[in-house]
Amino acid sequence: MKKTFLISTIVAAFAPGCANQQQTLPLVEKSAFDTVIDGQPVSLYTLKSKQGLVAQVTNYGLRVVSLWAPDKNGKYEDVVIGYANINEYVHNKGERFLGCIVGRYANRVAQGKFSLDGKAYQLPQNNGANALHGGLKGLDGVVWKVDNVSSNAIQFSYTSPDGDEGFPGTLSLVVDYTLTDENSLQITYHATTDKPTVVNLSNHSFFNLKGEGNDVTDHVLQINAGHITPVDASLIPTGEIASVEGTPLDFRTPTVIGARINNDDTQLKHGGGYDHNWIIDHKTAGDVTLAAALYEPESGRVMEVYTDQPGIQFYAGNFFDGKGIGKHGKPIAYRESLALETQKFPDSPNHANFPSTRLNPGEVYTQTCIYKFLVKK
Repeated sequence: MKKTFLISTIVAAFAPGCANQQQTLPLVEKSAFDTVIDGQPVSLYTLKSKQGLVAQVTNYGLRVVSLWAPDKNGKYEDVVIGYANINEYVHNKGERFLGCIVGRYANRVAQGKFSLDGKAYQLPQNNGANALHGGLKGLDGVVWKVDNVSSNAIQFSYTSPDGDEGFPGTLSLVVDYTLTDENSLQITYHATTDKPTVVNLSNHSFFNLKGEGNDVTDHVLQINAGHITPVDASLIPTGEIASVEGTPLDFRTPTVIGARINNDDTQLKHGGGYDHNWIIDHKTAGDVTLAAALYEPESGRVMEVYTDQPGIQFYAGNFFDGKGIGKHGKPIAYRESLALETQKFPDSPNHANFPSTRLNPGEVYTQTCIYKFLVKK
């Protein structure tokens, strides 16, 4: 099938004059995040690109707290969902994984069990019978060291000790957030270990290109993927590699998210909608390629997702219930935000036919994920 991405119809990176935008942005106050957690200082950092993209991030779980991008008329909106202060992240009543880094193992591990070299490991079962996003206190729940900060970039590091949440090996991590001149939020990851282990990291930002409190089922999505890893009723992959041809999970051409989300389909029933891993069609394994493009017609905003990872998890906010209140005062409600998480496959340690997530001493885990913002007239 011929793939025609939204990029071909975009006329400009940002509307003319956006780099000099004078709109006053209601940024989150730094004082709302200045605290100490587990004896380590926490703060909020504001980054700006030369072209006008603005992000606020905290070293508590490396959360992207806000991300401001202009529409086709140059008007800015905060396009990620988050909380107004650190206490709401620590004691959240809604969604734990807003904007953070997830790991050591992003996504699910069946029964929280895997084996390496004949030794069995047990992770906390924090998602029914399964392990999800690193356990009870994953990388989202720790304070990272801030190593370097500039006007448009910040570097973090953290050392996860041997046995942390059941994972073997001392894992040393470095993560960089950069707002590039191409109006992108670029996230790069590096990790090393002193024992064989498994690693699968991702960013778990929730996006709404119209801003907080709006439906996302009217967004138009394209995913450069001809196959998915089907799941059972507990959202664990069956091990099959299945074609999307003729299914509601075929996003190879731009499709309104809500057009088929409630179809009578076994996979949609398992996920309560879209909550699946798509296998990205890389021309060359490991290259940074355009994996997905999200478009919101009213604002004209477009977000492209580039990655070197083999998979992308598209989650359409099916489990939000409005209990959490976003930083702009609106409930975080059902299908009012979505995640596009670049990663390896769920439950890979238990499927020999999936890309390996094993990391050995002397090797370096790396990943690049880019969220690029453009406008379409």
